[in-house]
Formats: sequence, C-alpha cells, structure tokens
Amino acid sequence: MGKTVLIVEDERAIVEIVKFNLQREGYETMEALDGETGLELAKTGDPDLVLLDVMLPKMNGFEVCTAIRASGSAVPVIMLTAREEESDKVFGLEAGADDYITKPFSMRELLARVKANIRRRAMDAGTRAAGENLLQQGALTVDLQSVSVKKNGVSIEVTQKEFDLLTCLLTNPGKVFTREELMTKVWNYDYFGDMRTVDVTVRRLREKIEDDPGEPKYIRTKRGAGYYCEVEN
Repeated sequence: MGKTVLIVEDERAIVEIVKFNLQREGYETMEALDGETGLELAKTGDPDLVLLDVMLPKMNGFEVCTAIRASGSAVPVIMLTAREEESDKVFGLEAGADDYITKPFSMRELLARVKANIRRRAMDAGTRAAGENLLQQGALTVDLQSVSVKKNGVSIEVTQKEFDLLTCLLTNPGKVFTREELMTKVWNYDYFGDMRTVDVTVRRLREKIEDDPGEPKYIRTKRGAGYYCEVEN
C-alpha cells in the first residue's frame, strides 16, 4: 500500500489539482474542506503526511496543527498559506508544523517536500529501531526512542523538526553546519526550502533549551558559516 497524504484545504480546485498530482506519483489521498473534518481524519485516518492550509472554516490551520500535536501524533505537517509574514511562519512552526509553503507554489516543489518529509520520518524510525537511544550534552538528555528532550530531568516540549535539528547537532559535536547542510540533513531537501526556516527553528529551540538564548551554550553560531553544538570539555 502506498503512503497516504491528507489534504486539508477549503479551495476545492486546489484540492483536486494536488490530489491528482499526488495520486499520479503513487500516493493515496484523503481530503477535508474544513479544519474540524481535517483534524478528525488526522486522528483516525493514520495519514503519513498532512498538507494543511492556514485559512480554513471551523478551525484554522494553526489550531488544527496544535490539536494534532496535542494528541501525541508526530505525523509530518506541511502548512500551506498565502501569507508571507515572518510572524505567521514562526506561529506555524511553534504550533508544530514541520514545513511551510507559501502560495502560489509549484507542484514540483510541493511533491519534493512531501517526498522529503515522508522519507525523513522513515529514516528517523529506522534510527530509533537501531537501538541508539540516549544522547547527553551537559544538562540535556535526548531520548531517540521516546522522541523526548529533558533538561536537568525536566521535560521540554519540542516539535519534530526541533527534535531532529537538536539530534543532528548533538550527534556531530563541534561540526559547523551551514543552513544548506541543515536543510538537507534535517528537512531532507537537496534544492528546495526557505533558509529562514532553519533560523526560525534554531531561535525557537534556543528559547526552550538555553538558560540565556542570547548567550547560547548548546546551539552556537559560527559567524558567516552556520550552527554547531559546542564540544564538552
């Protein structure tokens, strides 16, 4: 059976063209024209990925994404929106979205991002199954099996992409990653993607794990180069 993509979008014409192209690529699809129906299908239909519009009847996309994450689901969520403001991107990532595509988008880009997010989820599952369970850095403990983060024994709520980014840096201490490299390793994009997504995710993660986000000790910046995790002495 092919992978299933849930399309939550209130413009029927967009639903039909996205559905057609996904099915042509071998995906199965489910569709919802409002937020409430989309949330119900996300919980009961076991999709492999959710394409989620922001402006929806009954529940907006941010509310739907927040509810999906509150249910314990780690299904990849790509938000679709006509909005371009930075604050909306931050809000979407904070709600738990894995990615963010601004309308109008090319179908080639959309299909590439769908494939990348589904592939990344399968890779993460394979890593956890391999038995590499705990990563430790200072007061931080990352559990790959339960997909959880603790600091000084206290749980910290992070999104899937925040978790993936933190794991990538912790498993390569001292290595400086460019934004492009992080897009490839964390978002699994070879040539698509807004580099601001990396910066927004780093900023949100720092706010959660650092004692002082303005003077980070876990996720450091190498000016003009990228981000890295400090090597413990």
